[in-house]
Amino acid sequence: MENLKEKLPIMIAIIIVILLLIGAYYLLFIQKNIYYIQIDNTKIEQISSTDDMRYQYSLIAYDKNGKEKEIEFKTTRQLRDGAYLELEVMTTRGVISWKEIKVEELPDEVKTKMNVE
Repeated sequence: MENLKEKLPIMIAIIIVILLLIGAYYLLFIQKNIYYIQIDNTKIEQISSTDDMRYQYSLIAYDKNGKEKEIEFKTTRQLRDGAYLELEVMTTRGVISWKEIKVEELPDEVKTKMNVE
């Protein structure tokens, strides 16, 4: 019984470390949110960069419930003005991917926020 009492703090510490590692893994690699934007090329900034990313957008995005968030992301080229994009966003890494979608694919709450019919 005494042996168990001595090992209990070590076991609890190991469990806490494992839970922290799982949480960090979730935040860094798993947790993703989807946002929707409409491209506005008046909100683009040309940046000097050593990689291929030459343009940065700073736009208002909406989640599927219409909750608003300002999002910045970089691209290799100017995107089509007025295009609708679906962004895959991670809290820790920002925009990790995007794709152009049709207006019909926007959630109803997003259409309302964007004043789209």
